[in-house]
Amino acid sequence: MLKLLRSLLSRSEQANLPAVPAGQRIYAVGDVHGRRDLFEAMVAAIEEDDAQATPARSTVILLGDLVDRGPDSAGVLARARRWQQEREVRILCGNHEEMFLKSFDSTDMLRHFMRHGGRQTVASYGVSMRAISAAEVEEIQAMMHQAVPQADREFMAGFEDMIVLGDYVFVHAGIDPQVPIHEQRAADLRWIREPFLSHSEPYDQVVVHGHTISEEPELRGNRIGIDTGAYASNRLTGLVLEGSTRRLIEVRSDEDGQVSVAKRAA
Repeated sequence: MLKLLRSLLSRSEQANLPAVPAGQRIYAVGDVHGRRDLFEAMVAAIEEDDAQATPARSTVILLGDLVDRGPDSAGVLARARRWQQEREVRILCGNHEEMFLKSFDSTDMLRHFMRHGGRQTVASYGVSMRAISAAEVEEIQAMMHQAVPQADREFMAGFEDMIVLGDYVFVHAGIDPQVPIHEQRAADLRWIREPFLSHSEPYDQVVVHGHTISEEPELRGNRIGIDTGAYASNRLTGLVLEGSTRRLIEVRSDEDGQVSVAKRAA
């Protein structure tokens, strides 16, 4: 009898856990920020994990901020585009993609962009860092127009702001706790920190996000943050959701540039 009661309680608890739709598996990847080396390793790790797992409709969600700060934003965008041609990959627009795109038309935004990793992004398209450092902002803007393919701009312009799957909502930065999910402003979805991060009450869905760096993935009752600061920490984190289960895939690079992959329950 006791064993039966425990079994029933366990099933009841599992029924109340947030879940993705039956037959689906979701891979969410935190902020890449130009770290093509870590991104390539994460792509390989996800493909291997998906091949070894039970058959399911699998979807990859990149949480935004593919660009800036790291050394190869152009390479990350190119790899993400190729991956999207090979499987279902959905990409959220981060605040750094927003800054990048607006910098082509606004010198004020370009100045802001340059202070937050934009120099490395422009350099990844073949513009020398010396030329960037010596140029006026209008000249940098002209360099960007010449160096960055229109296809890359159009690719980023097509990124999404929000994805809802089952009991989870995927955004770049977070949500305004006072606003219903489907009435959120794009500015908050891409930029917000507070009062989102400190909000403790449940939402209609668990929010999976990046944007705010944490040493370890933050698994809270109402949100899961997986930006582990890849560009500086050499750690890129992925979250795997299937049914009501959660797993983590972590890609690390050591001092010698050797990349390793670790998997664990979340």
